[in-house]
Amino acid sequence: MTAPTVPLVDLAAVHAELRDELLEAMARVLDSGRFVLGDEVEAFEREVARTLQVPHAVGLSNGTDALVCALSAAGVRAGDVVLTTAFSFIATVTAILRVGAVPRFCDIDPHSFNLEPRCLSDERLDGVKAVVVVHLFGRAADVAAIAERVGDIPIVQDAAQAFGARTDAGPVGALGQAAAFSFFPGKPLGALGDGGLLTTSDPQFAEAARRLRVHGRGPEGTTELVGGNYRLDALQAACLRVKLPHEAQRRALRGANARAYDAAFADLPGVTTPNATQAPDGSHVWSVYALRVNGKRDALRAHLASCGVESAIYYPRPLPRETMLGSSAAAEGQFPEAERACREVLALPVCAELGASRVAAVIAAVRGFFGR
Repeated sequence: MTAPTVPLVDLAAVHAELRDELLEAMARVLDSGRFVLGDEVEAFEREVARTLQVPHAVGLSNGTDALVCALSAAGVRAGDVVLTTAFSFIATVTAILRVGAVPRFCDIDPHSFNLEPRCLSDERLDGVKAVVVVHLFGRAADVAAIAERVGDIPIVQDAAQAFGARTDAGPVGALGQAAAFSFFPGKPLGALGDGGLLTTSDPQFAEAARRLRVHGRGPEGTTELVGGNYRLDALQAACLRVKLPHEAQRRALRGANARAYDAAFADLPGVTTPNATQAPDGSHVWSVYALRVNGKRDALRAHLASCGVESAIYYPRPLPRETMLGSSAAAEGQFPEAERACREVLALPVCAELGASRVAAVIAAVRGFFGR
């Protein structure tokens, strides 16, 4: 298969610019002989905490494990009910299942794609032990409005796509009980493999997470919690330290690409843009540019492929309809906005490395499909 002219993510371009620094960081780890946790991880935790403006950051093995760790530290146990959005990547719900909890779902706001606070009725919240709020596609969810609805129920944030996003109440990593971030290579801040992070404002929560990542063992060698092997590799931490200072600039470039798309697609029939110009300043980090196409999404995707433009469907079905959950999760039709999003959303290339010529190529391909 021929490689697309315009890829969704251009990791080769990202790493070419930083190649010498990355190789130096790798050599430093090799020479140290310390490959799991250690000084590199501790230094990264300090640096990323300053960047995200959070008191505590705990380096972990990946974003899914970070969610599992956060739910465990929040006291979620087998049989507990955890409420989350019906529209997200499968890892959101598998993390809930991995702690033995039972997922319950809510529909989404059609504009932000995030959990709709108005769906959080007393009936829906009955018996819920935690709420997982997803900042989907890099757009900060309204955690303050959700907190008003859920009261004392712990809020855990799935911020896998939202590194650097902010709300009026503060950075996403400092809201709720904890936030889980992913450093999968294609994320806003990507490692050279897997990596994750848990952030919190609560020192006791952070200490619990540090124990959970090493099988629940405490400083005296005792095991009081059932944890796992959730440790961050020193090699990934060292590479993330190289990339971290460049993250804000890359975020700004993604925002510029998103605004260019919004302006170019505003007049297309049946197309809804995510309105980069209307998103509150800093609230969207554009890890995904999610265009809505009414009725012609799949045809547009095929056209883009013929033009050498890569695209992706985020996501093919709502979480309650995943086969692994069985028929008891929910019947089709209970989550109309999530169902509609699955039919209409198409992700376009928005990465910082696109450059003006490739942005123009995407615009020309999309507009050409509509004869504009």
